[in-house]
Amino acid sequence: MLKSTLLTLVLAASAGVALAQSDAAKAPAKAATKPAAKSTAAKAPATSTKTTTAKKAAPAKGKLDVDQLAAHAPATEAVLGAAELAIAERVHVGSLPCELGNTVQLTADANKPGYFDLQIAKTRYRLVPVPTSTGAIRLEDAHSGAVWLQLANKSMLMNHKLGQRMADECKSPQQVAVAEQFKLAPPPSVLDAAPVPAQVPAGTAVAAQPAANR
Repeated sequence: MLKSTLLTLVLAASAGVALAQSDAAKAPAKAATKPAAKSTAAKAPATSTKTTTAKKAAPAKGKLDVDQLAAHAPATEAVLGAAELAIAERVHVGSLPCELGNTVQLTADANKPGYFDLQIAKTRYRLVPVPTSTGAIRLEDAHSGAVWLQLANKSMLMNHKLGQRMADECKSPQQVAVAEQFKLAPPPSVLDAAPVPAQVPAGTAVAAQPAANR
């Protein structure tokens, strides 16, 4: 009887040890599996972040933008000659109201004679005088394509690279006065026909011109 009891106790103890070893082996396996899942999950956001960054950095293709054209000014600016400086003295500066509620702010650069800063809305241009054959005052920003054309009765801002007229009917106080004068006495147009000389009726005697002394 005693031997049977001892044998039962030994078998029970052996089964308990085997069960404890089995549980110990399973626990590390689960722990190792969980960190692997976390590592995979941690890598996924990094891939998503790279994709988002690449999409933001991609520039628009085939589209010219005014702000992009005006963003980069030349690193160095040349000293202007006498002809350009003479034109610069005739430029009307200040805040010039234009049509459609636009306003152009034109400022002469005191540190760079002949250079002008023009701002319309949030866009800025760096302009210099350019001689013309018509006598009109022309300022250009060669980088962006902006052209400021000053006439006697108004000024206008164009961009030949974009093919746009950006502002029109911009007037200084002097130009407002000239525009009023033009309303009262319009200047002759280049399209007006030249006066036709009076024709001599047929059969009318014409006095002979004296012969030149020989």
